[in-house]
Amino acid sequence: MRSTITKTVVLPASADELFRMYMDSEIHGAFTGAPAKVSDEPGSAFEAFGGLLKGTMLTVIRSRLIVQSWRSVNFADDAADSTLILSFSPEDDDGRIDLVHLDVPENDYQGVTGGWDSRYFAPWLAYLQNR
Repeated sequence: MRSTITKTVVLPASADELFRMYMDSEIHGAFTGAPAKVSDEPGSAFEAFGGLLKGTMLTVIRSRLIVQSWRSVNFADDAADSTLILSFSPEDDDGRIDLVHLDVPENDYQGVTGGWDSRYFAPWLAYLQNR
């Protein structure tokens, strides 16, 4: 059976701004607290947390959708990449991110599930509140 992580978060910024923040290497690194490398070019490399997360940009629809192949250093060497889907939409005056993360290996499932909240969404909210 495929493993699936689903999460939804609403943050105090427009959906367009949240998309741009994720796609800007410098800002991505600023709100996560670690270096990131992101590009909207299909096939380009993605890195976050100084290379602890790596993948490939598969599809980008500006301001709306990001699809990446994705893996953490905790994935077994023979484990396939997982697939991350992030969709961005307005919610009142805020922005909503709907996350679907497919095929995370069992040995890192709990770490990845909790990591979305502790390493991405909570710091992102703090960054937005403190700017």
